[in-house]
Amino acid sequence: MDQEDRIALFLDYENLALGARDHRGGAAFDFRPIADALAERGRVVVRRAYADWSYFDEDRRMLTRSHVELIEIPQRMGASRKNAADIKMAVDAIELAFERDYISTFVICSGDSDFTPLVHKLRELNKRVIGVGVEGSTSGLLPPACDEFLYYDRLEGVDIPPARGRRARPTTRQAGAEQRPPEPEREHEPEVDRRPAGEEPGRDVDALAVLVAQSVAGLQGSANGEVTASRLKRTLLRKDPTFSESDYGFRTFGELLRHLAERNVVELAEGPAKGDPEVSLPEHGDREVAFGLLRGVVSDLGSGGNPVALSGLKNQVRRARPDFSEKKLGYRSFLQFCKAAATAGVLDLRWSPEADDYLLTTQT
Repeated sequence: MDQEDRIALFLDYENLALGARDHRGGAAFDFRPIADALAERGRVVVRRAYADWSYFDEDRRMLTRSHVELIEIPQRMGASRKNAADIKMAVDAIELAFERDYISTFVICSGDSDFTPLVHKLRELNKRVIGVGVEGSTSGLLPPACDEFLYYDRLEGVDIPPARGRRARPTTRQAGAEQRPPEPEREHEPEVDRRPAGEEPGRDVDALAVLVAQSVAGLQGSANGEVTASRLKRTLLRKDPTFSESDYGFRTFGELLRHLAERNVVELAEGPAKGDPEVSLPEHGDREVAFGLLRGVVSDLGSGGNPVALSGLKNQVRRARPDFSEKKLGYRSFLQFCKAAATAGVLDLRWSPEADDYLLTTQT
């Protein structure tokens, strides 16, 4: 545990909540996806959110359940209230950087460029800084200043608001579509129930396989070095402190990992210590089978070389194979899975402004 990053989390809550409402179709802000993303990056030891909480009564309950300390900023007029919250948050972050040497990472949840000097000062103090903001309300100045920046809209577990009315899918390929698109709508998939509510969820090994694959993928993308079984177990416990392999019928965590390895969900290799194997996602196997499944569905739907829209495609894949889940393969979204298939040369994927969607075609 001594080698883990200790994280201090600071939320400019008004910026996040209003950004989510204004740029995500009125969707409510949810703290859990941020907590899960940070659980893959280290141990969060400080959680503070700053706002005039009289404006966010329901949100206050949600944050309290997640053990976030609420810092009250008394109501003032207009920009004065906002500046008071920003200044208080910056002062607290700098104070903590000097008083708590063991905190190695600061997470600034805001899209406001006013926090750029704070980011620079924290990095000057040899602290790693991660930013989090709503994509549509984040200043272009803030992300480059951070060591890592996470767009809230793209985090695993954030619901995608319903898309505006789409035009009909074209039947022929549209030329000259080089515009860089926003992240499109992803297929809705039931979230993994991480809270035991009886015997039945505790025995859902398929749901556990999804959770493990997501966690390994997140650790591989954000951690330095190998992902060991002990590190994976700590990550799962951060996401759900009630997690226990015994709930799934396994005597030890190693036995659980061996079971998942037999199902080709993960691969195990000798780790740095005896009894602590290295865990990784399979490079081939089920992934290649899934790519072949995707290609076959796109080929059937787009007979005659017609492009197939990404929207609704996942449902078609599931009709062909009901147990399909890209998350079991370590992909955080169906779009990411399709991009991986395109990179592997299985099919062609491109954005069409006319269709307001990604279009897929099989390569000849």
